[in-house]
Amino acid sequence: MREKIGEDGADDLIALINKANDWQKEDILVFGEEKFERQLADELSKVNDKIAETRKEISLSKANMIKWMFIFWVGQIGAIVAILFVFFSK
Repeated sequence: MREKIGEDGADDLIALINKANDWQKEDILVFGEEKFERQLADELSKVNDKIAETRKEISLSKANMIKWMFIFWVGQIGAIVAILFVFFSK
């Protein structure tokens, strides 16, 4: 090659091949980075959806527990009032 294109031409060709190789490496890194960012965004979206679903379930559980506690307290107050009524009516 050096005989046909000369010393400067061979050096320039080698430099061009090295630059093309560097550009290719950069393109591969950029592509990999973009793919990673997309996958990360998808996974974070799934995690956020799961967190929202869990929070909803927890709030429903709390509401249900409060309802049953209220029913229990009303029953206890009713039982105490009945006992006091029987005790003081004699």
